[in-house]
Amino acid sequence: MSSTPRLAQLDALRGIAALAVVLFHYTTRFDEVFGHARDPLVAVPYGYLGVNLFFMISGFVIFMTLERTSRPLDFVVSRFSRLYPAYWGALLLTFGLTHLIGLPGKTVGLDVLAVNVTMIQGFFGVPHVDNVYWTLEVELLFYFWALLSHRLGGASGLRSFLFGCLALRLVYAGALALFQVDLPWVGQRWLLLPYICWFALGVAIYRLSRGERGQAADRADLTLAAGALLVMALADGPGWAVLGAVFFAVLFGAARGRWTWLEHPALIWLGGVSYTLYLVHENIGWAMLRRFEQWGVEVHVAILLTLIGASLLAQLLTAFVERPAMRWIRDRYRAGRPAKPVPANG
Repeated sequence: MSSTPRLAQLDALRGIAALAVVLFHYTTRFDEVFGHARDPLVAVPYGYLGVNLFFMISGFVIFMTLERTSRPLDFVVSRFSRLYPAYWGALLLTFGLTHLIGLPGKTVGLDVLAVNVTMIQGFFGVPHVDNVYWTLEVELLFYFWALLSHRLGGASGLRSFLFGCLALRLVYAGALALFQVDLPWVGQRWLLLPYICWFALGVAIYRLSRGERGQAADRADLTLAAGALLVMALADGPGWAVLGAVFFAVLFGAARGRWTWLEHPALIWLGGVSYTLYLVHENIGWAMLRRFEQWGVEVHVAILLTLIGASLLAQLLTAFVERPAMRWIRDRYRAGRPAKPVPANG
């Protein structure tokens, strides 16, 4: 099976997840923070669950990247070139446009902007220029643990790390539920315990979807997936486990190239701009949406115009910053380390 349909379908799912988050922020969340002029006829109160699908896809893509890189620096360059140039562009756009258009309570100073350049500002207690950036810290931490455990023990090492975190997630949940003991939050944060099940499911899907290993490896990966769903059920509730199972089935199907409807050009485009759309949509979108409604634009038209504006910014950022910068960084790195190129996917 060609990897092209598989990766195209994964990108399309990432685009759908991004759109769900955007619509959540423009309908439900905007109403909570600023208040629409009148209630939209359609809201997307569960669109935030797109973030959980993001984390699953990240588990898939990061394991794929680790298997395709021979040196730690290959992995670092791959992830840096994928995340940082687009992030820096979105950071400057968000800072500038929110100050220009106005967004009460959400604008920050140059000192905060300077720390946000690192992408790890939350670890220093510094506010985010845009609140959606919190997920990037989660991603970076997962990259770190995935790289470390994979370098120490390969696929088995990463799987062992995930099993250990799943067990610890149960310990935290059990201590709280049975003894009303809230164990140190710092452990949950640094080991990504609230999100580890989603990453584990993504890793298991990548391993299982390849269909080219022995029965022992398949059993281990099925056990990882089953363990993640069980931990969801016990720690978060049966509803979350059902959702995890549904996302697992959808993502596994895409990983096997089964959902050909995902290859529609509109969804492929959406997948291509999903990262930049996610980065620029919230504060810039809220500023535009608030301004439109102040001008008397009907709420549904205001939401549509805001969505179009955010999508246009995402397309421009993708075309003129993200892709050229990623290509330039990876080309420079290949020129200096020609033995094995950095993967272009992901």
